[in-house]
Amino acid sequence: MSEKTAEERQRAIVLAARATGSVDVTALAAELGVAKETIRRDLRALEDHGLVRRTHGGAYPVESAGFETTLAFRATSHVPEKRRIAAAAAELLGDAETVFVDEGFTPQLIAEALPADRPLTVVTASLPVAGSLAEIDTMSVLLLGGRVRSGTLATVDHWTTKMLAGFVVDLAFIGANGISREHGLTTPDPAVSEVKAQAMRAARRTVFAGVHTKFGAVSFCRFAEVGALEAIVTSTLLPTAEAHRYSLLGPQVIRV
Repeated sequence: MSEKTAEERQRAIVLAARATGSVDVTALAAELGVAKETIRRDLRALEDHGLVRRTHGGAYPVESAGFETTLAFRATSHVPEKRRIAAAAAELLGDAETVFVDEGFTPQLIAEALPADRPLTVVTASLPVAGSLAEIDTMSVLLLGGRVRSGTLATVDHWTTKMLAGFVVDLAFIGANGISREHGLTTPDPAVSEVKAQAMRAARRTVFAGVHTKFGAVSFCRFAEVGALEAIVTSTLLPTAEAHRYSLLGPQVIRV
């Protein structure tokens, strides 16, 4: 087999990362028949282009306008970390009586961690969130109408945002595909971005919950600045120094 060009190699690396969720330097070197240093160089180039984020010994894909993981995939990655984060986020409910819960797997876990011992109104664009809460007697669930996106099973477009614009909620639990100090909270799809932005406009308080891999990642559509958040809930896998840098922009940063 003729040796691949750098461009072909890098395309293969991105496809592999997107298919499996992460790639390993040693395995890629063996598979592509090149030195580990060559793979590291490829990963640096791909990181510069915003396609992957490097980790110790490998990389994982950055979600972009052209690539987004499905809800089914998210339900299999970083699950113990997501459960810890969701439980800690739910504890920030306080005396809120109305809550917006975003689409995505971590927000779904937050919804399931909300207390069922008192009345709560939950507004959501997520079909799985609505389905998981609808049978709880103390929960009043408002599902936002609109076009359903297949990968995330959530509604979007003008029907969704118009309905959302009619509400004032005490607290919004928001997810994102990336959060960075420079570019704020981002997501690949403009329609999703608009729903998230509208939810934050409707909310008195906003909490972002996400795994450590979201930090520093930048996607296509920006919907909020870090300073608009009351709190960020993540795990101790986000370094203390980095958490402190985010807290300087305004939100309380909770690591669990």
